[in-house]
Amino acid sequence: MKIRILPAAAVLLVGLGLAAAQRPPAEKGLKDYYKSYFPIGVAVSTRALKNPAEVALILQQFNSLTPENDMKMGPIHPDSTRYNWGPADAIVDFAQAHQLKVRGHNLCWHEQTPRWIFKNPDGSQVSKARLLKRLHDHIDAVVKRYKGKIYAWDVVNEAISDNPQEFLRNSDWYKICGEDFIAEAFRYAHAADPTAVLFYNDYNTERPEKMERIYQLLKKLKDAKVPIDGVGLQGHWSLVEPTEQELRTTIERFGSLGLKVQVTELDVSVYPWEKDRRAKRPDESDAYTAEMQTKQTAQYKLFFKVFRDEAKYMTGITFWNISDHYSWLDTYPVAGRKNHPLLFDEQLKPKAAYYEVVKF
Repeated sequence: MKIRILPAAAVLLVGLGLAAAQRPPAEKGLKDYYKSYFPIGVAVSTRALKNPAEVALILQQFNSLTPENDMKMGPIHPDSTRYNWGPADAIVDFAQAHQLKVRGHNLCWHEQTPRWIFKNPDGSQVSKARLLKRLHDHIDAVVKRYKGKIYAWDVVNEAISDNPQEFLRNSDWYKICGEDFIAEAFRYAHAADPTAVLFYNDYNTERPEKMERIYQLLKKLKDAKVPIDGVGLQGHWSLVEPTEQELRTTIERFGSLGLKVQVTELDVSVYPWEKDRRAKRPDESDAYTAEMQTKQTAQYKLFFKVFRDEAKYMTGITFWNISDHYSWLDTYPVAGRKNHPLLFDEQLKPKAAYYEVVKF
């Protein structure tokens, strides 16, 4: 069946042209302070690339981009007959125009996966062989399209269960394929672009029990000669976790396998960790208090000290969104509760935490 390619929307092309006209301010940014350590990246949307103020901040502060949503399987491959390349192309084109690195995110995940991938035309569940073929074809098409333009991929995302009594997440991928989909995804990605750096990516990697299960998965893949190069610590942290020792132990434990370590989705929530979605309670405030700012500043200072200390393992840090003007944490897991998790405020100005991160 012939695949139809969706063209980039005209508005994206106009936005890209506007963005390309921007030039970074002369003052130093995060990328400059950390030039001798590792790239400093940020997750972006095509919307951000149409905003001159956000473009200026991106070019001043960062030297790596991650598409926030536009390369996930659901958005980029919405049905079996077509790929929606436009938004992802716009982000990669912007990066190419400004000599920015790109991390691809992601190739296989249990969320934002189109339902067609698991179904036959009659609605019945696909066989393992057919599902692996669909996974192969998806990875092959996406990775080859951006070969030479994307230096690293989050190949498999969040495959470890949140339940300590289970090893792997009981996703449709696992139900149909068992654990084989993980190794095969890495093999498919490596075949499509042998030069790309391939990552397993997950959250709560610093919690000792989950860290150990992730370590066992990574070791198994390494022992089987699966082409995996690194592990991504998502870094969705808070004012109370992780501790310095937890973070150091995680980096060193994974690094001991010969894997590159990156923090791939960094933000520091001003609220404690929650996983399940819920509504905002009447007693909850959106205030960014002085106490929150003080604690958040201390956390960012600590985290970046650890990253510098562990630089022999660390090969990149990526923030998940540009500023407090917009964060995915504004709607998840609590709908309508404003969060303030990043180094730049709602007016795109550096917060106190920024100055601690660059003061070393």
